[in-house]
Amino acid sequence: MRSSGVRGLRMASSMPHALPKSLPMTLRMYRRLASSLVPLAPALIKRRLRQGKEDPARVGERRGLSQDVRPHGPLVWIHGASVGEVLAAAALIERLRDLNLRILLTSGTVTSAAVVAKRFPPDVIHQYVPYDSPRYVARFLDHWKPSLALFIESDLWPNLILAGAARRVPMVLINGRMSPRSFPRWRRMHGTISALLSRFDICLAQSKLDAERFSTLGSRDVVTTGNLKLDVPAPPADPAKLERLMAMTRGRPIIVAASTHPGEDEMLVAAHRSLVGIFPQLLSVIVPRHPDRGSSIAGLITASGLKPALRSRDEPMTATTDIYVADTMGELGLFYRLSPIVFMGGSLIPHGGQNPIEAIKLGAAIVHGPHVFNFADVYAALDGRGGARQADTQEALVKQLGLLLADPTVRDKIHRAGAGVVEELGGALDRTMAALEPYLMQLRIEMGAANA
Repeated sequence: MRSSGVRGLRMASSMPHALPKSLPMTLRMYRRLASSLVPLAPALIKRRLRQGKEDPARVGERRGLSQDVRPHGPLVWIHGASVGEVLAAAALIERLRDLNLRILLTSGTVTSAAVVAKRFPPDVIHQYVPYDSPRYVARFLDHWKPSLALFIESDLWPNLILAGAARRVPMVLINGRMSPRSFPRWRRMHGTISALLSRFDICLAQSKLDAERFSTLGSRDVVTTGNLKLDVPAPPADPAKLERLMAMTRGRPIIVAASTHPGEDEMLVAAHRSLVGIFPQLLSVIVPRHPDRGSSIAGLITASGLKPALRSRDEPMTATTDIYVADTMGELGLFYRLSPIVFMGGSLIPHGGQNPIEAIKLGAAIVHGPHVFNFADVYAALDGRGGARQADTQEALVKQLGLLLADPTVRDKIHRAGAGVVEELGGALDRTMAALEPYLMQLRIEMGAANA
C-alpha cells in the first residue's frame, strides 16, 4: 500500500515546540507518570546494573547525558531496540556513510552496544537510548539535534516520538513491522497508536500486510519496501579462529543451533542424545541468544549424561565433547561457517523465530520450529519453495536433523532453494534509499550551505 508520496519535509529545529493539547488521555497520563518516576531512576539503574543490563561507564546516557560531542553538519539518528534491529540497519548505514553523512545509532541493550563496537566503523556514534521521560528525552535531543530520525521496526517510545515531532525533526519508520500479537492490542488503543504513528512523515513497511496494519492504525503515508534483514551481509569471521575450530572438529558431523531461547535447549540436548546413536561422532553447537545462559545450558547438558564445553571459559573442544556451548557475543559468523546444518532458535517456543538469512548466505540448510511469526513472510517463502524444513515436535526435530546429517544431497538442495528465495526477496535496501531520497537531498543541501 502506498499513498501519493512524501508529504512536505519538516525542517529540524533545536527549539522545543509545545506538544498539542489534543493528545489522547492515555498519552497525557503516560507523560505525567514518566515525569513522576524520574526520582526513582537511580534505583532502577542500580538494579539494572546488578542484573548486567546497563554499562556502568555509560549510565548517564540513560538520563540523556553524553560525554561525546555532536559532530558538525547534518546528523542522521537511527534507533533500534536491540541486536536484530541494529544489524538490520548495517547496510543502510554504509550507504549513508557513503554520502558523507554522520550517524548516531541508539539502542537499548548492552548486547547491542557490544555488537556495534565490534561490527560497525568507529565513526558511527553509539548511544544508549534515554529512558522515556520528557526530561531525559529533552536532554538527548537538545544535545544531539538530529537532522533526520529513522526508527527501526516498531520500537515506539511515546515521549521520544512526541518530542522529536515537536522539534520538527523529520521522522521515518523504516523496516516497519507490526506483529500479529501487537496489532490487535494496538487496535483496541487506536487513538494512542494513531497519535504516535501520525508523527512519522512516512512509514516504510516490510510487507503488504504490515503496510495495511500501519495504515489501519493511523500511519499517514505508507510504502512497502521489504525487509532490510534480507539485505544484511553475511556476518564476518576471524580466519584464525575459524581455522582452529575446523581443525578441532574435522571429520565430525556438526549441527549448529543458533540464537536459542529457554525451553529449546532441553529439546536440542534430547535431539542430540537420539541422534548420537546413529551418528556416533556427532557434535552439536548451541549458540544461546543471550550468552549469560551458558552456564545453565552446560548444567542441563551434564545432567543429561553428555559432556559440554563452554567457549566463554575457553574450555577445549575435544573428541569427547558432545555439545559445545558458544556463549559469546558476535561469533555466529564462525559457527555458520562451521556447519551446513543450522537450527534457527526462538521457533520451538512462542518467541517468533530468529532471522535465517545470514545462515543461508553462508551455506546452511535451515531447520526451524512452528513459531516464526517475527519472520512470517520469509519462512513462508522458504518453506513453500523447499528452502527450509519445519519441525513442530521433538520427534520431527530429530527426524529432520537426522535426514540432513545422512544425506548431503538433500542439504544442498535445501540450501540452493533457500538461497534463491533470499535473492528474490532482496532489494529492500535500494527501495528504502529511494524512499529516503527527498530527506537525503535536503541534508545534502544543508551540507552544501555549511561548506559554502
